[in-house]
Amino acid sequence: MDPRLQRRVQRYGWDKAATYYDQYWAEQLAPAQDRVLAMAQIRNGEWVLDVACGTGLVTFRAAESVGPGGRVVATDISDVMVQRVTEIAAQRGMPQVTAERSDAEEIIQGDETFDVVLCALGLMYVVDPLRALEQMRRVLRPGGRVAVAVWGQRSRCGWAEIFPIVERRVASDVCPLFFQLGSGDALQYALARTAYEDIEVERISATLSYDSGESACGAAFAGGPVALPYSRFDPPTRDEVHAEYLTSIAPYRRGDGYEVPGEFVIARATR
Repeated sequence: MDPRLQRRVQRYGWDKAATYYDQYWAEQLAPAQDRVLAMAQIRNGEWVLDVACGTGLVTFRAAESVGPGGRVVATDISDVMVQRVTEIAAQRGMPQVTAERSDAEEIIQGDETFDVVLCALGLMYVVDPLRALEQMRRVLRPGGRVAVAVWGQRSRCGWAEIFPIVERRVASDVCPLFFQLGSGDALQYALARTAYEDIEVERISATLSYDSGESACGAAFAGGPVALPYSRFDPPTRDEVHAEYLTSIAPYRRGDGYEVPGEFVIARATR
């Protein structure tokens, strides 16, 4: 696996997915984001870094907690995601929010800058998650908190077949170790390995609800991690992958829609 290639795939893939992300994922990811924010215990006036911020679903909730006297810096590898957060911050009149393009493994902010670092469902896509966690710790002030979430065990995520379905058609290098941090005690081990203390880990189940096969496929392909290779499929290939994916989630069909199981692992720790 070429790290530069994987970062490039992530960058341009999320550029593609940005248009559809909120439509397909805002509701689905809320349980994990709720717990990340609750465990972070963000207070008025604090400085917060939101790593892999996406469209700002966590960013703006954190900004409400810190108030006008605090600051939230949102970073993402995708230019389009960063631009979107910047535009929303201006629309909402939130000058305490700024957004910058940054790789999670090379955070550009200075040492001991933030009271809280958040990363809600971004670590799975990072080439070297331990390096990313070290960088998050570096920018935390002593006693600062980190709160992160990853997808859980593969066998408990009913949508997981999207990866082999795509890989059978194109070598995408999207996220070959996507479920690694969600398995067993891997996330707790990663935090301990990178010198965090007071580590707390929770594992929660969730249901991804879709009102149709079209919305289920939109979330899986257009709005998610395989958006870049999917954008290059011709119409017949798209029809094939849609059919194959819907077959994989057929056990979760409820009427015209789908209730697909998922799992999140959420952790909190301190520097």
